[in-house]
Amino acid sequence: MKKIIVLLMAAVMAGTSFAAPAAKTSANKAAKKAKAEFIIIEDDVYAAGKEEPRLTQGVAGFLEVEPVVTHVPVSEAKNDTRFAGIQYDFLPVYLIKKTDAVRKKMAQHIEHGYVKENNDFVILEHQTRQGVYTEKTAKPGVMEIFVMSQCPYGVMAENMVIEAKKEGTFPTDKEVRLHYIVNYDEKNGFNSLHGSGEWEEDVRQLLIAKYYPTKFWKYLEIRNKDYRSSRWDKAMEDAGINAKKIMKKFDTEGLELLKAEAKYAEEYGVNASPTFLWEGKVQLDFGTASQIDGFGFLNPNKNRPGAAAAPTGSC
Repeated sequence: MKKIIVLLMAAVMAGTSFAAPAAKTSANKAAKKAKAEFIIIEDDVYAAGKEEPRLTQGVAGFLEVEPVVTHVPVSEAKNDTRFAGIQYDFLPVYLIKKTDAVRKKMAQHIEHGYVKENNDFVILEHQTRQGVYTEKTAKPGVMEIFVMSQCPYGVMAENMVIEAKKEGTFPTDKEVRLHYIVNYDEKNGFNSLHGSGEWEEDVRQLLIAKYYPTKFWKYLEIRNKDYRSSRWDKAMEDAGINAKKIMKKFDTEGLELLKAEAKYAEEYGVNASPTFLWEGKVQLDFGTASQIDGFGFLNPNKNRPGAAAAPTGSC
């Protein structure tokens, strides 16, 4: 499902810029905003499964209301008849009490499937940048990083792992696994944001990880110095990898491995590179991933006193 926060924040920003001149001359005459009831169903354990203030602000701004927020732990929500039928597979879930004005504002988003509704609420599911997959099987100690192989932010995340491994600061009791973000269907084949060269590189990396696991991170260290170069074969050679062996499996096993990656990313609704998944349950971004014990090296601004902020974001 597409994240409505992007659409709402864009609409709010556009509305603010158009309204600015008028606001300056009529600030004292501004109409009092109507209140709207927001119920946020949150995870009982993980902070990532609780309210995201940016989303609250964006939705309230779009609706032109003052939000009255109530936080409800999911353990309580499941026993509350008001929330019968609500899905809790990903938390937090935002419920907005439905009024004629709220329904009218959200009509187009409901029509296009960005949000849902029932008799009482407009329902925002899977809309936050981070959250908790409550029904997924836990993978203790595993940090999964979803990337596009030619995304600068994904490469930056990989390089942080490489640096931590070289410096000996990577936690010995934890594991990191890379996954690849790509779209696939039988009719159109593979599609990746940065073109065919990207998903082809995904395939090569998947095969290297399988057949040369001890040389995988060394390959990435070399390849990431010029990750859009066509000389991937030179990077393999420098890492001690038999490029011919890899390419013999490209059109068979390699493509099947990438199909599995497309399916796996879709299961988690991942479409931004990098996305971090902690222990198979908690979806995080750069800032929150670096707060997990042992993964402080994922903070892009570490060891940069007085320097300009390192670029952060996603593809």
